[in-house]
Amino acid sequence: MIDVIILALALSMDAFAVAIGLGSKRLKQTSSLAIITGIYFGIFQGAMPLVGYLAGKGLLGWLSHYTPWVAFILLTLIGAKMIYESMTTGIEQDITKISHKIMLMLAIATSVDAMAAGFSLNLLTVNVFIAAAIIAFTTFSASAIGVFIGAKSGTWLEHKAELLGGIVLIVIGLKLLLISS
Repeated sequence: MIDVIILALALSMDAFAVAIGLGSKRLKQTSSLAIITGIYFGIFQGAMPLVGYLAGKGLLGWLSHYTPWVAFILLTLIGAKMIYESMTTGIEQDITKISHKIMLMLAIATSVDAMAAGFSLNLLTVNVFIAAAIIAFTTFSASAIGVFIGAKSGTWLEHKAELLGGIVLIVIGLKLLLISS
């Protein structure tokens, strides 16, 4: 279960970083933005691992000998992408008005990584629905907190969160590979 919590924290860092960027716009309704951001990001971040898990389950028979390697490669690629993104400016910098359409696009963009990470849930002995709920709740909380942090302090923490999340995902991938070898 600790692996799922660590995975949830790592996956939520992307949403956390975007939420900081949204909060840094210093809108008047910070509380409602925090709740809306948490709901959008939490729902998508919780649902996408289920999609990845089910896709992985279907491929598991064909890739059973290579499953640890596939999980390692996917988590390493996701981690590397997050590390790269930590060194570039985020999409939320270009947003001038926050609408439901924008929130939907951001929620999808920040949760695609979670779909790929869902494949690795096939290697853990955990109820996938509980894991998805933990990921959703963690992302909801991190996103809501990120909006408040952004509103208070700007974006100084935004890139550090993505960097940390990327590193943690790579470490989780390496751990899965080493444990199954």
